[in-house]
Amino acid sequence: MRNAHGVIERAAQWRLRTRTLHFGKRPALMGIVNVTPDSFSDGGKFFDPATAVAHALELADQGADILDIGGESTRPYSDPVSDAEELRRVVPVIEQVCRRTDVPVSVDTSKASVARAAIEQGAEIINDVTGLEGDERMLAVALETGAGVCAMHMQGTPQTMQDAPAYANVLEEIHDYLAARRDSLLAAGIVRERICLDPGIGFGKTHQHNLDLLAGCARLLDLGCPILIGHSRKGFVGKLLGDKDADRLYGTIGAALAVAAHGAQVVRVHDVRAVREALELFAAAGGIDGRAARIEE
Repeated sequence: MRNAHGVIERAAQWRLRTRTLHFGKRPALMGIVNVTPDSFSDGGKFFDPATAVAHALELADQGADILDIGGESTRPYSDPVSDAEELRRVVPVIEQVCRRTDVPVSVDTSKASVARAAIEQGAEIINDVTGLEGDERMLAVALETGAGVCAMHMQGTPQTMQDAPAYANVLEEIHDYLAARRDSLLAAGIVRERICLDPGIGFGKTHQHNLDLLAGCARLLDLGCPILIGHSRKGFVGKLLGDKDADRLYGTIGAALAVAAHGAQVVRVHDVRAVREALELFAAAGGIDGRAARIEE
């Protein structure tokens, strides 16, 4: 949003179900917990519920501001899973994590039944790659529970999104889509302070589209909602480095520093400690203001 002087003001907070996340200048870190056998980066590594819980608690100890727990891979060409299977995977993990840490939990799902069950176990956020459009019941769950929501842009579906993604102007088209989703959520009764928006790095984008979005993500700040960037370990990192088998951690850190400088409020990552320490040093060296996010009950 712009103030009376025409200057863009970043969204200062994100209201969750029972708490509020206040942003500093340094992005909040959303730690990824994939309770799946087939996610692109760590599929199967944390599929066992006890291992997933232990990993979530480790990410909390490393400084995660949010823990994002999902039970269905959305990598390119992945197969969907049933509601029952996704519930089986994530509900026990979310119940244990919410009981054992105060770090807010986000459920990464496009299924209303999974979102509702996760919130009943203590989750604070619905993170939906379909922008809350994939399940007609999702809006009602968000409204009834008062959860924070994150609406993402995706061209196509995970089964089709990388076939031939095309845009006339990727940044402007995604800006317009997110503005429309924001307005639809507002019209449905979800207050602006509960809405976060995600341009969907890697979801129906070429490698160049991803780079254009990272470089231009400050353009999205005028939407008046927090902007979440989820670039961690994705294929464009290896493509840019010229080695598809490269360790993508270092490229992930580099992009995190860039979007922090551009003003993104949330960065979704696998490697919380590495990114947090890089951001702290970046701030100490004058790259950004180092104030971190804080939670208010």
